[in-house]
Amino acid sequence: MEEVCDSSAAASSTVQNQPQDQEHPWPYLREFFSLSGVNKDSFKMKCVLCLPLNKEISAFKSSPSNLRKHIERMHPNYLKNYSKLTAQKRKIGTSTHASSSKQLKVDSVFPVKHVSPVTVNKAILRYIIQGLHPFSTVDLPSFKELISTLQPGISVITRPTLRSKIAEAALIMKQKVTAAMSEVEWIATTTDCWTARRKSFIGVTAHWINPGSLERHSAALACKRLMGSHTFEVLASAMNDIHSEYEIRDKVVCTTTDSGSNFMKAFRVFGVENNDIETEARRCESDDTDSEGCGEGSDGVEFQDASRVLDQDDGFEFQLPKHQKCACHLLNLVSSVDAQKALSNEHYKKLYRSVFGKCQALWNKSSRSALAAEAVESESRLQLLRPNQTRWNSTFMAVDRILQICKEAGEGALRNICTSLEVPMFNPAEMLFLTEWANTMRPVAKVLDILQAETNTQLGWLLPSVHQLSLKLQRLHHSLRYCDPLVDALQQGIQTRFKHMFEDPEIIAAAILLPKFRTSWTNDETIIKRGMDYIRVHLEPLDHKKELANSSSDDEDFFASLKPTTHEASKELDGYLACVSDTRESLLTFPAICSLSIKTNTPLPASAACERLFSTAGLLFSPKRARLDTNNFENQLLLKLNLRFYNFE
Repeated sequence: MEEVCDSSAAASSTVQNQPQDQEHPWPYLREFFSLSGVNKDSFKMKCVLCLPLNKEISAFKSSPSNLRKHIERMHPNYLKNYSKLTAQKRKIGTSTHASSSKQLKVDSVFPVKHVSPVTVNKAILRYIIQGLHPFSTVDLPSFKELISTLQPGISVITRPTLRSKIAEAALIMKQKVTAAMSEVEWIATTTDCWTARRKSFIGVTAHWINPGSLERHSAALACKRLMGSHTFEVLASAMNDIHSEYEIRDKVVCTTTDSGSNFMKAFRVFGVENNDIETEARRCESDDTDSEGCGEGSDGVEFQDASRVLDQDDGFEFQLPKHQKCACHLLNLVSSVDAQKALSNEHYKKLYRSVFGKCQALWNKSSRSALAAEAVESESRLQLLRPNQTRWNSTFMAVDRILQICKEAGEGALRNICTSLEVPMFNPAEMLFLTEWANTMRPVAKVLDILQAETNTQLGWLLPSVHQLSLKLQRLHHSLRYCDPLVDALQQGIQTRFKHMFEDPEIIAAAILLPKFRTSWTNDETIIKRGMDYIRVHLEPLDHKKELANSSSDDEDFFASLKPTTHEASKELDGYLACVSDTRESLLTFPAICSLSIKTNTPLPASAACERLFSTAGLLFSPKRARLDTNNFENQLLLKLNLRFYNFE
């Protein structure tokens, strides 16, 4: 018995001398075994009782049964003490040892995934870009603590390195966008200007149609800083540089912008079509001058003011594509500016000012006071909306919300809201006027939603949508009591602002070349004939190319125009018009029609895509980040919008 005690004391002395930094899987067995190593599925344990012999026992991580067998076989005198410690293992060990043992067992079942610093940096880069977070995020102590907790020993990327990584990623993204656009034949762009924090920017987005799937694709090309006044020359130079940077200057078929005078003059002076007209005019003037100067006694010398010639805008400095006015901006002007002409009717004017005076009082009080908002919330689950100047349909949506509250919660709820906010309640005539006004403006709001879509809308949707809007407004005349002057004002505004588009053969052809519409969207034969003539003229070159390709010699190529043509394109057009399918995929069965349809429908009828670009930019260029460098601003914004062109892996 004394021998056992001496051995136990020796074992305890030996355990005290073992390293303290080793994590023992079974702390209550420290006086018998020490940890010497770890394998994939087992622990290597060294028997303390066998010292000075170096005896190692392999024990599974899930159970120390092999250790018990060793005690039974080699040290039976210690079996009783071993069993006692095993039975009391939950009471003997400290909470720290127990948690360590549990953690080891959990790690053995669910091993911790160790990732490389490169992977961590890519994840941080993705987080900063997708969330539009400031670069200073990586310098926050809490962010560093988060990364070090998840991955011990990993150092967080620094701000200068992050900035360079984003610049490098932006360059790769631009190269991939350029490569994607190089595979298509026609591209359309939208452009707009934006000012915030005493800085001005020009935004450009690109849009194209995949000829195989007929799906629309988009990309943000630029959000560059503009210096100085936004003159037409500055805008033309910026757009020309962006088109050249992405190598699409000869592919852009149309650019959609608002009706700003600077954009209008830029395309009027530097547009491709206008340059052709001006070239012909200058050539004729030159011929007339030469014929006059070549008479008898003329020396053929003409003096010009060099400074005047150099300062003259000849339209050849930049090359801009065809211009398309934003249809949503025009409709916004129809519903705001042109609609005000209805106030010339005294009866309409009296009701309009009374109703919208009360509406404006409701909107102001509910948005400026928490108590007012709570009063509205207590009567209805819906809150009042307040119109703003930068969002289309905002006035209609605000009025429609008032009517929705009245419909769902009852007229008594609206009366209680007016009483709480100290606003006079609408009388029956005013409520009827408000309902008629909303019903009149609802088709306008619907057309705005259709045209400002980006993925499923083509230029060919423009004229059928506006034509249907005019028909719907015309049908409302029979059911209105107070808002007839508003309908007349809207009809007049639509006629004035969209008249030139109904005379544009290319826009008409774009509608005809969509299977959804073809020639059924209007009964005006003059409009249909104008579009069909455009289609036939532009299909003939395709037919002629096929005939030249089938020619067998140079002589036949040279005199091919003297031979009777097969008119395959005309037959294809007749087949397309006779086809009963209205799906987009039906175009694929008519190759020549499909090609011309893609070209004419590549442009967007509205510049809403650029508006969305600036909406995202507003989240990035916030007041706290107004000092953000313009290059870093553009790189982060474009990466956010074009993530599908950049792979973080």
